[in-house]
Order: sequence, then structure tokens, then C-alpha cells
Amino acid sequence: MAAEQRPLNEVQFLTVAEVASVMRVSKMTVYRLVHSGHLPAIRVGRSFRVPEQAVHEYLRESYVGVEAG
Repeated sequence: MAAEQRPLNEVQFLTVAEVASVMRVSKMTVYRLVHSGHLPAIRVGRSFRVPEQAVHEYLRESYVGVEAG
């Protein structure tokens, strides 16, 4: 079930720093993904929170497999 369809009390949110750690990229890269709309997020005060499932979906969709041949 997608993050948008789950009850909010079941959605796990990650900070920008946590997303950067999971994706092994800089925090600036995460901010760029959020601002470009590639990674959904909610704003809490001056910071962002990203649904954990959205991070996994983004990585799954962005995965480039190498075909044996």
C-alpha cells in the first residue's frame, strides 16, 4: 500500500539527514529531490519529513539493473 493510502499513524517519517544516510547521498541532494517533486515530503516548521515508503519507492523506480549478456 502506498504511503498516501496508509493511515498517517502508520506512516514512518524520516528526516532529511536520515534519508541522506539511507540513500548514501548528501543532504543537499535530498533537498533537491524534495524541491523538484521527485521525493514527496511534508514541511514541519523549517524542516522536511519524508515518508520512509516514498524513499524505498524512489530507489526501486530509479534502480538500473545490469543485464547479463
